[in-house]
Amino acid sequence: MTDWLRLLKPSGSPEELGPLQLAWLGDAVWEMHQRLLLCRKPAKSKELHKTVVSRVKAEAQADALQMINVFLTDLEKDFVRRGRNRVGRGSRKVEIATYAKATGFETLIGWLFLKDPARLAQLLDRLEETHPTRPIATNKNEPY
Repeated sequence: MTDWLRLLKPSGSPEELGPLQLAWLGDAVWEMHQRLLLCRKPAKSKELHKTVVSRVKAEAQADALQMINVFLTDLEKDFVRRGRNRVGRGSRKVEIATYAKATGFETLIGWLFLKDPARLAQLLDRLEETHPTRPIATNKNEPY
């Protein structure tokens, strides 16, 4: 389900963006990816929405980062570190360490989306291979 990313050409200048800007973009890309994964499965929109929310929350993003961390290059790990270190107080609902990991993950996704969409697709495919029946996050109400 990453064909749409593979068709993209690198665009923009991610080097000109700060980690939080990249994280903001990465969050949107991650949510789009999750929605595309789910749209193939018949379910009520309310169930789909709950599932997407469970997959884009900070805990799920931190889990995703942990799953792909072994596949990251040193440069990619540096972008994760930059995003992680830019977290201020974070969210009141999530532990700061989890929130920081999620922000690092989002920063990486945003940077790769602009810099190397094919590499981003490769990493997202790795996530799906790791957990083919349940890509990430746990939600008993997921339509799987």
